[in-house]
Amino acid sequence: MRGIPSLITDIRKKVFTEVARMAYEGGDYQKAEDLPYIIVPGDQPLHRESVFLERAIAGERVRLAMGLSIRPVQTRSLMTEGMDAAAVAEQYYEPPLINIIPYACHACPTNQYRVTESCQNCLAASCQKVCPKGAVSFVNGKSMIDQDKCIKCGKCAKACSYNAIIHLQRPCQAACGMDAIGSDANGKAVIDQDKCVSCGQCLVSCPFGAIVDKGQIYQVVRSIMEGEKVIAIVAPAFIGQFGKHSTPGKFIAAMKQLGFERIVEVAVGADMCTIEEAKDFIEKVPGEQPYMATSCCPAWHSMIYKLFPGEAKNISMTLTPMVFTARLMKKKYPGCKVVFVGPCAAKKLEAIREDIRSDVDFVLTFEELQGMFEAKNIDFETIEPMYDLNEGTAAGRGFAVAGGVAKAVADLASEMNADMKINTARAEGLRECRKLMTLAKAGKYNGYLLEGMACPGGCVAGAGTLLPVDLAANVVCRYQKETDRVSPMDSAYRDTGKSLD
Repeated sequence: MRGIPSLITDIRKKVFTEVARMAYEGGDYQKAEDLPYIIVPGDQPLHRESVFLERAIAGERVRLAMGLSIRPVQTRSLMTEGMDAAAVAEQYYEPPLINIIPYACHACPTNQYRVTESCQNCLAASCQKVCPKGAVSFVNGKSMIDQDKCIKCGKCAKACSYNAIIHLQRPCQAACGMDAIGSDANGKAVIDQDKCVSCGQCLVSCPFGAIVDKGQIYQVVRSIMEGEKVIAIVAPAFIGQFGKHSTPGKFIAAMKQLGFERIVEVAVGADMCTIEEAKDFIEKVPGEQPYMATSCCPAWHSMIYKLFPGEAKNISMTLTPMVFTARLMKKKYPGCKVVFVGPCAAKKLEAIREDIRSDVDFVLTFEELQGMFEAKNIDFETIEPMYDLNEGTAAGRGFAVAGGVAKAVADLASEMNADMKINTARAEGLRECRKLMTLAKAGKYNGYLLEGMACPGGCVAGAGTLLPVDLAANVVCRYQKETDRVSPMDSAYRDTGKSLD
């Protein structure tokens, strides 16, 4: 659904916009009680059975956008409950990061085969003949599947000449590569937080908008309004996310109007990461470890620790591009606040780690940043451009697209050691990442550099993006060509990485 405008994306934008506007207009969080009526105006529901239900859901969305937890439905509490603690310029997330609003969940069917109206009551009755459990029979001239007997093998669907049998899966469950989503007693989706790695793929797959991540929009704006020097470090996937008029120069101008002190591209940190990972690979593989897994995707990183703890020693210990860039800013501008702006929900989880939280103060997704632009009425078509971002290399910018990390590291390792042949393997989506790690554990990728991306397509497919994945990838590829710095060794910060560890 990513990149397709819908009522869900409209509501999310309204929530982010109104929370940002409230923060810019003085930060009186008591006004939050009015926001559900602004987000859901009038007296008629837009798509649910009741306007009151829609406002209740909008209220929980507002709370989550401010980093607060969902309120229990069985007890009475104000929407502003706990906001006094969250309505400050510095506030960390309280887990869980990814949440399901129970009364927004549709209780979708899970893993069922169903016969549609396309059934022709044919003489062959192939669907019945191939069923190993006798679960398919004719009822009123149509095939019917007895769900109590069905074992979900799918043979009936394959045998039907009219494609009249469909496989229904709960979209959020199908999208979760960690198998972290189950059902409660009422059929509503629930997340097993012990399995979840906060990739956010369930969030963008739910057709009812019931899954929401927590945010820090309010806290970022209050930090700016209270006079903090707030620096935005921006992931390379930003290019084109805010419309065809959002050139880098106009993006810089828009960010300045939001109040950011300066804007730096995280491609700078990606270049530092590339250099350190290339050195590590040359020094450690295969002598000290059989293979090396890249460190950049936090959800991939968490997946390995949860499911393949014995293989965690083979993950590169190099800092991620976000952390490299954040530490560089903290070193250059003591006392500043750093906001990572990117496509990724999992980065929010990475940023609250005890060893990271002093480096990265806030995380915003592109979708949340769009709400801030809306709150300030910024029009990319008319805004005058400022300077361009020009410190990142083509290799660093390529981190945004699946395969870009492995390519950058392998190319540089070959550049550093011409006699060394670098074999790479990569996977997109956590189910494929799990297969990759299973083979790596079995010794099938000894000597390899492995890249895993939780989101199919790479960072451009993150849960906080605004563009269709293919379009976003094409725009990033064009952006790579706009810089004359190709190799990470062309970076002004090529020797900076180790000093920031």
